[in-house]
Amino acid sequence: MMKFFSGRKDKTASPAARASDEVLTQETPAEHSRGEAPEPAALEPEAQENGQPAEAEGSKPGFLARMKQAVARTRESFSTKIETIVALSRTVDESTLDDLETALITSDLGVQTTTAILDALRDRARRQAIDGGQELRDLLKEQLIAILRAPQGAAATPQVSPPLVTFLVGVNGTGKTTSAGKLAAWYRAQGHSVLLCAADTFRAAAIEQLEVWATRSGVEMIKTRQGGDPAAVLYDAATAAKARHIDHLIVDTAGRLHTKTGLMDELDKMRRTAAKLIPGAPHEVLLVMDATTGQNGLQQARQFTQSAGVTGIVLTKLDGTAKGGIAVAIAQELNLPVRFAGVGEQMTDLLEFSPEAFVDSLLG
Repeated sequence: MMKFFSGRKDKTASPAARASDEVLTQETPAEHSRGEAPEPAALEPEAQENGQPAEAEGSKPGFLARMKQAVARTRESFSTKIETIVALSRTVDESTLDDLETALITSDLGVQTTTAILDALRDRARRQAIDGGQELRDLLKEQLIAILRAPQGAAATPQVSPPLVTFLVGVNGTGKTTSAGKLAAWYRAQGHSVLLCAADTFRAAAIEQLEVWATRSGVEMIKTRQGGDPAAVLYDAATAAKARHIDHLIVDTAGRLHTKTGLMDELDKMRRTAAKLIPGAPHEVLLVMDATTGQNGLQQARQFTQSAGVTGIVLTKLDGTAKGGIAVAIAQELNLPVRFAGVGEQMTDLLEFSPEAFVDSLLG
């Protein structure tokens, strides 16, 4: 039987009160086994009693400071290389640009993205001389921001009547379920109502893990048993979202490779199910990528986006890698915007991606 899971009793109650409410379940006619949700601490080490995050949101530093913290390892390698070039370049010649090319490629921007940046800088140098290392640095910042901005406008979040349906897709191990929970909390913080759909019925403990996030963020959730039909649970979730006038329906899907025909067919079935109930759904298909995989992850993402209708990227584990330059390569090579960046383990450690803040954090 399908279960309707709620992390709150009273929609008018405060967020803290809702998060601490006990779990309620409502059953639909279909039958299935029923299991207990685990304690939050069992899956998320930072969770405390009553499903609250270990660190209160009010103690978080500002947005730019958090982004700087997240890209600290990338900045340590990337910015050091750039600053060395800047300090040694009183005049910018071909040798300087060759040094810059090496620095960009070794910072995981990739050959294609680096070539595009260097072509633009050489074109500028032909038209007007670049006056030393500082101007080169400023022009590099402009190029990076322009690349990151380009797909932002082309693939803006659609303006539709609620509910806006978002699928989270990708391979196992990238943090899809965690990102679904954090995204729900992020929308709640913006004043929107959210419903989670546990459509990853394949991976063991995926449903229970999402239950933990639903409890902690105080949002409702629709689930079924492990091994159940993902399209069926999505049908129930979409129906509930419409009936309850929910703003955002976030769907956690099973991890899959683009080469797995059966799982890709399942995803297509889910898309058709959503579209039948909600016009234009899914409105967003966010590919969850692990930043630590760098260029290897980019190749996988390139193949995945061709078959899954991806509209944007959630870049996870940005705080744990020196390969943050992959964000620029994603925008350049996939023509997809990075929508959100995962910057830590806390519930509030999901930042809406800003090209300006990202580049400023890298280069100051």
